[in-house]
Amino acid sequence: MSNRSIGLDGPLYDYLLEHSLREPEILAELRAETANLPEANMQIAPEQGQFMALLARLMGARRYLEIGTFTGYSALAIALALPEDGTVVTLDKSAQWTTTARRYWERAGVSGRIRLELGEAGNTLQALEAEGETSRFDLAFIDADKTGYPDYFEHCLRLVRAGGLILVDNTLWHGSVADPDDTREDTRAIRAFNDALHHDERIDLSLAPIGDGLTLARRR
Repeated sequence: MSNRSIGLDGPLYDYLLEHSLREPEILAELRAETANLPEANMQIAPEQGQFMALLARLMGARRYLEIGTFTGYSALAIALALPEDGTVVTLDKSAQWTTTARRYWERAGVSGRIRLELGEAGNTLQALEAEGETSRFDLAFIDADKTGYPDYFEHCLRLVRAGGLILVDNTLWHGSVADPDDTREDTRAIRAFNDALHHDERIDLSLAPIGDGLTLARRR
């Protein structure tokens, strides 16, 4: 029994992966290739991808919206969890990183169910609303510029159906959110975002200590 969440040191984290992770080979290969990039720390943890895929299956999700594609790991993890007629819409600004994503989506046989939109996320989200996509997504994931989180979240609240789930990455920010001496812009942005969600009556809320902190917000 414990009255608080457990910390994960190296051996315990290894144990978690050895006794829980069921990562498909295609995802493992993508993660290994991404690890060679200077921006490799932008990659979500494999156990987080598996958790998100499980949530998608539990919800019976068919339509998934993602803000921040990077090399495509999370989009691929969810695409593999959706039914064959499921749809992924993922947004990013980088043609370079998403070239890797497209290659792995093609190899995995799911490229036909993934719609990649390149450009400013705010503009694309506005366009989706204009196209009549309001309340049509079951699940959304926000993992992009931290100062943009409040705006992205408001769009997702409109685009995700009632009872749908919005996931937000990096909400513990390597522990910096609890360090009063850390006054960096991104840290301050995440603190403000977390504070706002804590008091937001439009959602049911849980901030889970998975990866770098994963917030789960269910639209009421």
